This record gives sequence, structure tokens and C-alpha cells, in this order.
Amino acid sequence: MFIEQPPWLFRALYPQAIFRMDPNERAVYLTFDDGPIPEVTPWVLEILEKHHIKATFFMVGDNIRKHPDEYRMVVEHGHRIGNHTFNHIRGFEYSNPDYLANARKVDDMIHSDLFRPPHGHMGFRQYYTLRYHYRIIMWDLVTRDYSKRMSPEQVLNNVKRYARNGSIITFHDSLKSWNNGNLQYALPRAIEFLKEEGYEFKVL
Repeated sequence: MFIEQPPWLFRALYPQAIFRMDPNERAVYLTFDDGPIPEVTPWVLEILEKHHIKATFFMVGDNIRKHPDEYRMVVEHGHRIGNHTFNHIRGFEYSNPDYLANARKVDDMIHSDLFRPPHGHMGFRQYYTLRYHYRIIMWDLVTRDYSKRMSPEQVLNNVKRYARNGSIITFHDSLKSWNNGNLQYALPRAIEFLKEEGYEFKVL
């Protein structure tokens, strides 16, 4: 549960980051990390289009550089874009200036005020600097679709177990999620489940 739905102590480390939206509203917020990827992102867009859902894609700058057509597809479909650093780097492994420079490098590509740190962590100096430039978006529910240790059914069950009012739900339009079959099994079924439970899908 620590990973799927982070406890209050982890949330308290980043007090002004957004982990969950309005808990009184029957709505969820789909997000996708690590794209755009040609083998995966267009399929995700098809699923979202089928269900008339808008989502937020936290993109890696180097993937935008390598796959500009897929990036444009996401924008043209009306989804929001967020910054996920240029090289998907871990904050704890980099100095404050280097981490911030890697994040700001993406600004010239997407001009977004949304930022999500890869792996969900930053150093405190990194966090306190970034929060002046971005709305820092974490998650209330990460599906763990990227994990080889998770079966497609377990990924879906994470959504069924942890989704609640205001949940920011994280999937990954990545090869890890695609190659293990988790994404293509869990995403459409999770959407159907959430609709049956009466959730509205909103965008950050």
C-alpha cells in the first residue's frame, strides 16, 4: 500500500504538492507517465477517445525530442501535458542545480506549469525551488502497471481497491507497462470499473 497509495507521512514531506483533488467530489484524474512512446501512446489515446476522457501526460523531454509526432498527437487530442524532467532522473542522485536544469530544459518544449518528479521523490531544496515554478503533482493511486512483479489482474485490482473521490491515478504509457501486458489489460477495464462506480473523469 505504501507505493499504491502513499501514506500521510510521505505526503507530509512535500506539503504543497498535490496528491489528491477534492475528496468530496465523485471524480478521478487519469495521468500517464514517461511517454511519449510510439508503440504505446497512440493506443492510450484511442482508449481515451473511445471513452471521451481527457487526461494529463507527464512527459520525459528526451522522449518528446525523439517522438515529436506522438507528442503532437497528445496535444491535438486536447490532453494536458506535464513536465517529467528531460532524462527521467532521480532527484536524490543529482545536485540541486543539475536537477533543476534538467527540469527547466523541458520548459522550452512544452511550456507547462505542471511538474511530476520521476519516482516520486526530490531533495528538499529541489522541492522548495520547484514549487515556486510549477504545480507539483504527485498521485493518490499508482497502478504499478510498470512492474514485472504485478500481474494484469493485480494492476486492475489496485484501481478497484484504492480509487476514491479525488484520486489522481497514475498509469504509464511506457514500454515496461506495455511489454508485460499490464497496461492493455488494466486500463480499459479500470475505466469501465470507474464509470460503473459513478466517477467523473476530470483533467488536472
